[in-house]
This record gives sequence, C-alpha cells and structure tokens, in this order.
Amino acid sequence: MNIRKQIIGENMVYSGVWMVVYLIPIMNSTLMSEEYIDFSKVFLAWGKITPFFAIFLLHNQVFIRFLLRRKHYLWYIIACAVCLFTTFGIIELHERWNIATAGGYAGEYIRPRHASLTDLQWYWNMVLGTFMFIANVGIKQLYLSMQYDEDLERLKRENIQAEMYYLKYQINPHFMMNTLNNIHALIDFDGESAKKGLIELSHMMRYVTYESDGDEIPLKRDLDFITNYIELMRVRYPDNIDIRFDYPQNLSSQTVVPPLVLIVFVENAFKHGISYKAQSYIHITISLTPEHIVARFENSAFERRNQARTTGIGLDNVRKRLDLLYGNRYQLVIDDKSKDKYCVTLTLPNDDKVHSN
Repeated sequence: MNIRKQIIGENMVYSGVWMVVYLIPIMNSTLMSEEYIDFSKVFLAWGKITPFFAIFLLHNQVFIRFLLRRKHYLWYIIACAVCLFTTFGIIELHERWNIATAGGYAGEYIRPRHASLTDLQWYWNMVLGTFMFIANVGIKQLYLSMQYDEDLERLKRENIQAEMYYLKYQINPHFMMNTLNNIHALIDFDGESAKKGLIELSHMMRYVTYESDGDEIPLKRDLDFITNYIELMRVRYPDNIDIRFDYPQNLSSQTVVPPLVLIVFVENAFKHGISYKAQSYIHITISLTPEHIVARFENSAFERRNQARTTGIGLDNVRKRLDLLYGNRYQLVIDDKSKDKYCVTLTLPNDDKVHSN
C-alpha cells in the first residue's frame, strides 16, 4: 500500500509539471497581449515540446528501471547520450530540410519567445534534455528514499510488535505454571478449595486466551482479572494474611493498560511477600490522575527477597515490554531498602483523554 502511494505521488508530480509545460504556449500568447490565441503556433510549440516528453517517458520507464536501478551505469550513460543525440539530431536535420525546401526562413517556425518556451539550437536542446534526465533521477531517488524510510519504519514497528507478542506469551506460560502449582498444593488437603480455584482459573484463562491479544485492554477488565487471581490466592493462604486491593470503582472503558503487565507484580508480591511463619501482608493500590495511572504494590519482606526477586522471566519481560510500549513515558520504581517491606510503584501514561478526543 505504501509503495502504491509513493508511485501515485511521483506520477502526480510528473503529470503536474508536464501539464504546466504544455499550457505555457497558450499562456505565452496571452502575456504577449495578442488579440486571440493562434492555435497554429500553439500546436507548433507542442510539436517542439513533445520530443522532450517522449524521451522523458523513455528515460523514466526504461533507462532508470532497467539500467540505472540495476547498476548498469555505463550503459545508462551511453543510452542517455544516444537518445539525446539521436532525437535532437533528427529534429535539427528535419528543420534544416524544411527551411531549405521553403527557400529560407519561411515564417511557419516560431519566433523566439513568441509562442513557445524557446527556439533553441539542437545542442542546447541536448543540454536541456540532460538537465531533464537529472531532475527525473533526483525526483525518483527522492521518492525511493521516502519509500525506503517508510518501509524501514514499518519493519521497525513490526519487529517491536513481534517482540512484544513474544514477551507477552512468555509471561503467559510463566503465570499458568505458578497458578497450577497453587491449585495442586490445595488438592491434597482442601478439595473444595481446589475446585473453587479451578473455577477462578477458568475465568482467568478466558481473559488470557481471548481478551489479552491486543496491545491494550480496559483497566477495569484487567483489575477484574487481578481480583480473580487474588481470590484464588486467598483460598491457598491463611486468613490472617492482610490482603488489600484498592482501586477506583467508576472506571472509564477508555482507560486502558497493556494486558498481563500488572498481574506480574501481583504474582511477585504473593510469591515472595508471604510467609507461613511470620505476619505477612500485601497491599495493592491503583489510582488515577488526568495524566497517569499509578499502581503501587507493597508487601512484607523477608531475607529471601534479594535472592528471589532479582530473577524471574515475568519481571524481566515486563520491563522489556514497557520499554517497547512507552519508551521513557513510564516509571518503574522498586524500593527494597527496608528489611520489612518491599514496594513497587509503576506509573503509566493515562491516555484516556487521547481516546476520548
């Protein structure tokens, strides 16, 4: 599609230039304050212009395409020289023959600057033809460069898209593996909870399979997914663990986030922030401003955090995805200085106002 647009644009430039050139003899008659347009002189002027148009078509469609683009530079130069010399040499001989047979200057030829562009000698016509060829190559290269830049940008976008899909589908198996392990842990001592966990998992799988294929998803739907995950985790862990999940209730469907990003931080909090031997907590807060979506994940910390949290496919892939999606438009701040808590704050641009325009 881009190539077709470039070809149309280039041909429109050529058509516009030649239309102006062919109109000049008519306009010239008006500028000379003639009472009426002498179409015999206009046709004669068009006859002088047409050889230029003919060799332009030959150069544009044949010489450039089959010689210059294929890097046959010597043959290209020879072809252009032969074309110019032959065309204007034949025209010069034809005009001399007409003048000779008419017994001198017969008057049917155009006087200089009267109804034509010029009344040039044949060698000046060759110079003019050479400049026309150079201009043709310049315009062609300009549009080829524009096409190359667009193709390069499109390829870059496709590579980024492919990498984002790759990273996202790496997260999916990672998430599924951990969730299935959680349900497996319930089967031996709490079959009913395991059944409930499977129901929650089915809801989550519907989201992962059918709703997370795009680059963005409504924040409300992503938070519903996190809620299902938290409910699944509540079944596994003791009731004395303090789990809080706060977020705005009246969310616009235009407020969007990348799918399967926030869940990685939630999963990380459950995986490394809970201990059966000590008081544990997980506090998740989602807040909105006109410019930003702020997600804060805080959980209790234990000595194992530094060893475990610095690794893992999920967190590394989220960083890469966020870099590809937002560049420097997002912030990810990890506070692990305290021995008692671990806090992650993710700030994403709120594009609600962009979608609503």
